[in-house]
Amino acid sequence: MSRRQVLLLLALSAIWGSSFMFIKVGIEELEPSTLVAGRLVLAALTLVVIVAVRHPLGAAFAQIRANFGAFLFVALLNSVVPFWLLAWGETRIDSGLAALLQAGAPLFTAVLAALFVRTERVDGARLVGVLVGFGGVALLVGAVPSGSVLGALAVVLTGFCYAASSLAGGRYLRSVPAATIALGTTMIASVVVLPFGIAQAPSSMPSWKVIGSVVALGVVGLGVAYIIYFGLITGAGASKAILVTYLVPPMALFYGATILDESVSANDLAGLALILLGVSLGTGVLQQRLRRSRTPMEVQA
Repeated sequence: MSRRQVLLLLALSAIWGSSFMFIKVGIEELEPSTLVAGRLVLAALTLVVIVAVRHPLGAAFAQIRANFGAFLFVALLNSVVPFWLLAWGETRIDSGLAALLQAGAPLFTAVLAALFVRTERVDGARLVGVLVGFGGVALLVGAVPSGSVLGALAVVLTGFCYAASSLAGGRYLRSVPAATIALGTTMIASVVVLPFGIAQAPSSMPSWKVIGSVVALGVVGLGVAYIIYFGLITGAGASKAILVTYLVPPMALFYGATILDESVSANDLAGLALILLGVSLGTGVLQQRLRRSRTPMEVQA
C-alpha cells in the first residue's frame, strides 16, 4: 500500500470508529428510528453531490430503477435493519462493546458464503477461525449484565445483516458501480425509514451536541466514508481495504474510554483478540499473508 492509501485506511477507521460514539450521543435525546432517519437522509444528500461530480446522475438513477428489487433488499439489510439494531443496542450497552461485537461481521460472511456459494468452503483453519471468532463474541455477550443481553445480541445480529447484504449485493449488483450502489441503497433506505423517524421525532429541538452527532454520522460516517472505502477497494484492492475491520474496534474503544468515559475491561480485550484472530483465520486473510511472506525456495519446497 502507498503512503496515501495507508493514510486513507487510518482515516476511514477513525471515522467508522467514531460512529459508535456519535450514535451513543445521539440516542441520549433521539429515538433510534429518528437517529437512523437523520443519518440516512444526510448521507443520501451527500452521496448525490459526490456521485454527481463523478458520474452522470441520470445513468446512476437508470441503474437503480433497473435493479430496484435488489437495491431494496440490500438497502434493508445493509442500512435500515442493522442501523436501527445498532442504535437500539447502544441504548443498553457501551459504544466500545458495540464495536467489538460488530467486528464479528466477517465471520457471518464466511458462514453464509459456505452455505450458499458452491465454491466457498469453511474447513480446516477457516473452520477453526469461525469457531474462535464466535467464541470471542460469546465471551463478550456472556459478560454483559442480564438486562443488557438483548442489546448485545441486537448488535451481533447487525453482523448477520451486513454479511447477507454483502453476498446479495455481490450476486445481484455485480455490474453496478460501487458509488451507485452506495447512492441507491442509501436513498432507498432513507425513504423507507423516514416516516418512522418523523413519527418518533422529539417535540423540542435536540441539543447542538446531538444535532452535530447526526450530521457527523450521515455526512462523514456514511457519505464521505463510503467514497474513501470504495476508493481503497479500487486502488489498493479489497484484501487491503478489509483491514479496516481490524482497526475500527480499537478506535471505538479509544473514543468510548477517552470521550464518553466508558470502561475497558480485560474481558473486552480478550474478546476482541479472539474475534480478530477468528476473522483472520475464518476469512483466509492470515493464511494468504503467510503464503505471501514465504520465500521462493520455501514455496518450491
